[in-house]
Amino acid sequence: MDYVSALLPPVVMAVLFIGVIRVIVKTQGGANKTKEDAAVDAALARVQGSRSGPETEA
Repeated sequence: MDYVSALLPPVVMAVLFIGVIRVIVKTQGGANKTKEDAAVDAALARVQGSRSGPETEA
């Protein structure tokens, strides 16, 4: 019975990990792709915009 209690946590973690990977793969592309791309483009534009401001040296 010790082997069951020893194997149960890794098996549960493996099942959960596989589930997370499946959700990530399923949500890539499709209808959400343009929304996600637009959000990333907006975030990058904000970061690049804040970097191109006046630079002051100390």
